[in-house]
Amino acid sequence: MGQGTYRGGRGRRRTRAVLAVLTTAVLGAGACDSGGSAESGGSPSPTPTPVWDTSPESVAAVGDSITRGFDACTVLSDCPEVSWATGDSAEVDSLAVRLLGKQRAAGRSWNHAVTGARMADLAGQVTRAAKHRPELVTVMVGANDACRASTAAMTPVAEFREQFEDAMRTLRAELPKAQVYVSSIPDLKRLWSQGRTSALGKQVWKLGICPSMLGDADAVDAAATSRRATVAQRVEDYNAVLAEVCAADERCRTDGGAVYDYRFGTGQLSHWDWFHPSVDGQARLAAIAYRAVTARES
Repeated sequence: MGQGTYRGGRGRRRTRAVLAVLTTAVLGAGACDSGGSAESGGSPSPTPTPVWDTSPESVAAVGDSITRGFDACTVLSDCPEVSWATGDSAEVDSLAVRLLGKQRAAGRSWNHAVTGARMADLAGQVTRAAKHRPELVTVMVGANDACRASTAAMTPVAEFREQFEDAMRTLRAELPKAQVYVSSIPDLKRLWSQGRTSALGKQVWKLGICPSMLGDADAVDAAATSRRATVAQRVEDYNAVLAEVCAADERCRTDGGAVYDYRFGTGQLSHWDWFHPSVDGQARLAAIAYRAVTARES
């Protein structure tokens, strides 16, 4: 009996020793799986900081008449207070106000867009905007490159690309860490289909508003149809350029085509010219921009 008891005790001690080794091995593996190592004491690796900040502290806007709020308040006039990007109108709730609050936005947002601007003008606007050292720069430009006297006068796609790349190089030289939000160009063909329902709108268009798309608004013959299709394709090509150039910059993001895809109606068009966004249209642009800027990286 005594000898058997001795062997049983030795067996239990051996079992406990084996369990201790296995426990150490399991705990060591768990430490490695959690991002640390046995030698470093199992400390987890720091979480990398996201490149895109969803809460920038300042906003500068560049672009054309849409960002200036042209014809949204009164005829043939800029109305920057209703700008989707930097306006202070409660009806619009601009991107800057949504990000910063109305009081802070008043001193931390700047609008350097110019009515009538084309892509060729963007680098100059960026240079002026950079003086404020903004953390976010919004870009909406390109409609005027397609809205010309004729389809032949539209900015060639290759030239449009070169001009946008030049503007981005200018921006990076001045603001290497600023974030850039690039809006797609609205669907000009849908604008024609919506605005032509207004007799007044068609009369205003005859004054020379975007003739490449809106000229002879009631004409549906082969030539007119082909002309509008050419403009529509050019806008799609421009939007592809905006997306491609932006994708090459880690601190740039687009709206993913949301502005182009938005199914706006006459309520979102200025009733002064049936071309520019109304106050309601500006509010829709602000909402799209805010969703894009504040979206978390996947």
